Amino acid sequence: MLRPRIIPCLLVHDDGLVKTVKFKDPKYVGDPINAVKIFNEKEADELIVLDIDATVQSREPNFRLIAQFAAECRMPLCYGGGVRTVEQAKRIIGLGVEKVALSAAAVEDPTLISRIAAEVGSQSVVVVLDVKTSLFGKQEVWTHNGRKNSGKSPLELAKEAERLGAGEVVINSIDRDGQMKGYDLALARKIRDATRLPMSVLGGAGSLQDIGALIKECSVVGASAGSFFVFKGQYRAVLISYPSPEQKDELLRASLPAAAVRA
Repeated sequence: MLRPRIIPCLLVHDDGLVKTVKFKDPKYVGDPINAVKIFNEKEADELIVLDIDATVQSREPNFRLIAQFAAECRMPLCYGGGVRTVEQAKRIIGLGVEKVALSAAAVEDPTLISRIAAEVGSQSVVVVLDVKTSLFGKQEVWTHNGRKNSGKSPLELAKEAERLGAGEVVINSIDRDGQMKGYDLALARKIRDATRLPMSVLGGAGSLQDIGALIKECSVVGASAGSFFVFKGQYRAVLISYPSPEQKDELLRASLPAAAVRA
């Protein structure tokens, strides 16, 4: 049986590692390559790297930096940011990256999902849906770092991604980004019920208890986080952390049925 994954997410801005709050005010927190080295030592399950500049600046992915990430990373690596063509996706996979994440390009031209999947395999295609809630409670997918409203629901786009051959969907809550007050469990449950795709959830984790609550709600899921793995304490001192193998096992025992943990 598949097990839940605990996944650090690194945001890259001007080639540096940053953290945001509700997709705004990127704060520099260090060298992203050094962060990868630390997560290697801590045996992270997987790593997501998102270049938050590329799409907004209408430029292609930074292949030089991606090659550095791929060479250093000893865990499955997912890269996103600026990918708009099949050729770019193939080049990224060729550098040693396991998964390519699509966001704005997949929303604007959903056929890109199936075209890339045909070339590199569905298992390597991840669709990231950045979700914001309106004043009236309607949840919609936004692109370009939360600046452009697609007008489409995350459920609609998740089901479309599955139909077109994506291998995974990442649900990222803009409202909870950097808040460290817990995931949007209701949104995660809706997406889990709407699709059979492997799913990861990002935005809001502030403790191992938050990760446990997500696993309890959605069972086999990728629990991703940014601030939780790079900040420590109420003053948010920069300190990269990750649960130990013992902490992970204890978390799974407390969050999953006993049969699932034994598997």
